Amino acid sequence: VNRLFAADLIREASDNGNDWCDLGTGTGLIPIEICRHRNDVRILAVDAAITMLELARYRIEAAGLIGRIQLHHDDIKSNRLQSDYFDCVFSNSLVHHLPEPTHFFSQALRILRPGGLLFVRDLFRPAQESELEAIVSQIAHSESEAGQQLLRQSLRAALSIDELHMLLASLGIPSHCAGQTSDRHWTLIYRKAT
Repeated sequence: VNRLFAADLIREASDNGNDWCDLGTGTGLIPIEICRHRNDVRILAVDAAITMLELARYRIEAAGLIGRIQLHHDDIKSNRLQSDYFDCVFSNSLVHHLPEPTHFFSQALRILRPGGLLFVRDLFRPAQESELEAIVSQIAHSESEAGQQLLRQSLRAALSIDELHMLLASLGIPSHCAGQTSDRHWTLIYRKAT
């Protein structure tokens, strides 16, 4: 999943600059994957959980990428990141964890420079409970009941595609920039106006 996300992002950001930001980096796997394929980028990897950043630091050191991936403990709500700075802002599977996703998107747009790329992927909430259960059965059939329940909760907490489009429209992002890209994911690909 991380390799696919990184490959899709790299393809979309082929002409973007060098300063990238990962919001909700978790254990840093996606920045590592990106840096293995793009030796011209620097990534600020942001997460609100110190435990995740400690794991990320270990992985980044092991990959020999300390000079290219900088870890930053912060909450996107803090407004501490510089406006109009990053050439590419990306995030994977964070939005469904947030109580106010509109604030996340507005902050991501704020730190993105004009002409920069916003690339976000997350789960979407299926329209029917039977669809949700089919996804859980397909994806997490070999997981424990607790693991299956975590996936159920994540899918239930996610935005529907219609909710996503309404949220993005409130920020001036056209609906054609975001859509379903797998049986359980949506992807937003948006270039900020210059």
